[in-house]
Amino acid sequence: MSVLPDLHLHYVQACQNLSQPENPFIARVLQEADKNDEISTKGITLKLAGNNHLVPVPRVTDDDLGVLVSVLDQAAFVTGLDLAYNLLTDAGAKTMATFLQENSTLRYLNLMFNDIGTSGAELIAGALHSNQSLVHLRMTGNKIGNQGGMFFASMLKINSTLEKLDLGDCDVGLQCLVATAIALTQNNSLKAINLNRPLLSSQQEETTVHIARMLRNNSSLVELHLGKHEMKNFGVERLCEALYENSSLRYLDLSCNNIICDGVKFLGELLKRNHTLKILDLNANRIEDVGAIYLSEALATWNGTLQALSIVSNNITSKGLLALAQAMHSNITLSHIYIWGNELDRSTCAAFSELIAVGRLQLGCTDVVPYEVDGEVFLAELSHGLGKHRYWSPRCATVAPGAANASLEIVAVSEY
Repeated sequence: MSVLPDLHLHYVQACQNLSQPENPFIARVLQEADKNDEISTKGITLKLAGNNHLVPVPRVTDDDLGVLVSVLDQAAFVTGLDLAYNLLTDAGAKTMATFLQENSTLRYLNLMFNDIGTSGAELIAGALHSNQSLVHLRMTGNKIGNQGGMFFASMLKINSTLEKLDLGDCDVGLQCLVATAIALTQNNSLKAINLNRPLLSSQQEETTVHIARMLRNNSSLVELHLGKHEMKNFGVERLCEALYENSSLRYLDLSCNNIICDGVKFLGELLKRNHTLKILDLNANRIEDVGAIYLSEALATWNGTLQALSIVSNNITSKGLLALAQAMHSNITLSHIYIWGNELDRSTCAAFSELIAVGRLQLGCTDVVPYEVDGEVFLAELSHGLGKHRYWSPRCATVAPGAANASLEIVAVSEY
C-alpha cells in the first residue's frame, strides 16, 4: 500500500533511523513533490539530476540513494527517478538493482553520467530479468564497457517490458553490439535504443552488417541511434537494403560517421520507396553538395513521409542547400531541417529567409534565424536541433518539445 504524499517527512525519519545525514538537495526536491496536488493520482518523476541547477547542489551519493529508496519503497506514486550526473558507483547500482527487483511502479530511470562500471551494469541488467514495470532506462556515459553491455544484451532476450534503452557513450565494443543485434531479432518490446560511440577496433563494419540483419527481422524498433560508429558507404548500403524490408523504424541517427555522397545515394534511393522513416540525422558527416542533391531529388518528388532532416556540418555549399530549400517548396511534409555548419552564402541566406518569411519553415523547427544588416540578409544560429536535449533537459518546460528536439514530438515512443 502506498503511503500518503509526505515524502519529506519520511525522508527525515529514514535519515534518523539509518544514522545518515540529510542531503539538502534531496530534501528540497521531496518538499516540492509534497506540494504537488496530483502526486497520488498521476504519479511524479523526482528530478535529482546533479547538473540541472544554477546553484551548485550536493550530488547524490551511494549512501544518499540507500536512504532515498527506503522512502520510495512505500511510494507507489513515484513513477520516475532522474539521478543523472551524480556520484553513484557500483555500490549504488547494487542498491538500485535491489529496488528494481522489489518495485512494481517505477517506469523511468535515468542513471546517465554516474560512475557505474561493469559489475554495476551486471546487477541492474540482472534486476531487469524479473522487473515488469520499467519502460525507459538511461545508462548513457557510465563506463560499463563491453562486458557490461553484454549483460544488457542478455537481458533483452528475457525482458519484455523495457521500451527505451540508452547505452550511448558507455564504451561498449564489437561483441556487445553483435549480441544486442542478435537479441533484438527476438525482442519485440524494445522501441528505441541508443548505441552511440562504441569502441571499435575493426574497420570492417561487422557490427553494421549485424544491425542491418536485425532490421530485416525486427518489427518493433522505432528509434535507432548509430552515431560515431565509423560507418562508411558500405555500412550505409547494408542498412538501406535492410530498411526496404523494415516497416517500423521512424528515426535513424547516423550522425558523426564517415558517410560521403556515395553513401547518401543509397539513402536517397531508400527515401524514394520508404514510407516509414520520419527523422534522418546525418549531422557531422561529409555528404557535400552531391549528397544534398541526392536527398533533395528524393524529397522533391518521391518522399512524402520524412518530417525532420539534419545535415549540420556536412561541407555543403549554396548549390546543395538551395536544392534542399527548393525541395521544401514542393514537399509539404518535411517540417524540420537543420543546416548550420555549412557554407551559408548570400543566396542560401535569402532562400531560407524566404522559407521562414512565408511560413513554410517555423523558427522552432530549424537551427537558423534571419537578420538584416544594411539591407542584406544573414542567418544566425539558433540553439535547436535533433540532439539538443539528448544530454540534458531544462528544469522548466519553457519550450515545446518539437522546438527543442524534434524526435520527442515526432516519434514519441509511447505512440507505438
